[in-house]
Amino acid sequence: MATGVLSTVLLSGVAASAQSSEPSSASSQIPSLAVRSNLVLVPALVKTKAGEIVFSLTADDFILTDNGVPQSLRLEPDTGSQPLALAVIVQTGGQGASHLGDYGDLGAVLDAVIGDVAHRVAVITFDSKPRLEQDFTTNTDAAAKTIATLHEGDPGAAILDALNFGINLLRKQPPIYRRAVLLFSETVDGDSQTSFEDALRVVDDTNTSIYGFGFSSTKAALKHEASKLPRPGGSSYSAEPYPQGGCMSHDADADPDARGKRSVQALDCASDLLPPLRLARMAFLAATNELKRNVPESVAQQTGGEYFAFKNATTLSQHLITISNDAANYYVLSFRPQSPSPGLHALGLKLKDRPELELRARKSYWVDAEAASNNK
Repeated sequence: MATGVLSTVLLSGVAASAQSSEPSSASSQIPSLAVRSNLVLVPALVKTKAGEIVFSLTADDFILTDNGVPQSLRLEPDTGSQPLALAVIVQTGGQGASHLGDYGDLGAVLDAVIGDVAHRVAVITFDSKPRLEQDFTTNTDAAAKTIATLHEGDPGAAILDALNFGINLLRKQPPIYRRAVLLFSETVDGDSQTSFEDALRVVDDTNTSIYGFGFSSTKAALKHEASKLPRPGGSSYSAEPYPQGGCMSHDADADPDARGKRSVQALDCASDLLPPLRLARMAFLAATNELKRNVPESVAQQTGGEYFAFKNATTLSQHLITISNDAANYYVLSFRPQSPSPGLHALGLKLKDRPELELRARKSYWVDAEAASNNK
């Protein structure tokens, strides 16, 4: 089990580092997930219902399925000394302008989040388009100063474009570096040119862990996005009828907290019932629907990161400290898929006979056509 801080669980570089013990030049491209490395990493955080972290589990305590197919797991050894590449993505436009004052004193807490490892930090801002404010630097204080002195942008909120921009910059870091994103944004994307499918692919094919911090979008933005969501009777996953009280029921009595759990509940149930391609399609539709509702929360959940709603500088600092504490205690599980099909894959991770524990883990990964062809 990992024993470092945030950098410990962000293991995007593990598979690549097995091929090279020395960092390559900054222009080196990190292999896409399951292309050359054929290794899928699944960070998982386990707590009691009282919020206490559980330390003593082994790989045998977990059950993992890939598109419903059981996989053999191993627990990655401690890699806390490996370097970290961190992209801090901050919304300066739209609702983000009113929160710029919350980022004025993040130096110490940013150090705590990164931990005592070699690192590179970049600062990216966005309104209707993303911008690189601070290229990757080893100077955390310089990055914190950049964040503290950001200026208000235009009324836009192109969250997915900014994520795409930031993750593509992370790809160019040396393969031995793990990758992470801290995303500060409103919940609804109103301006991106990046499609939901492209966003999922970017998020899921690089082993980048994303930690989202969200503040409410305007009512106008929420209304606009709500008009895009599937309606009852539609053909998408979220609108399909299920028997009342059944495994995938939308009945409130069957699932009191259905709003936040339906997609996970449905995929858990369906993994025992549906063929792999159907399950993958359900995972894709569920993920895109969640992206429409709350981008920072959805991308955090997809990657096994964490999401927090925040109101001011005090709550933001508290949430960042929580991340620095939680991240030290992730289990990092791995498996090698056999002949993976292209597209989004639904991951289902469960604990064996431990209903008293709560589990947070990565939900999916992406395989491109080249990867599928190379692994046949």
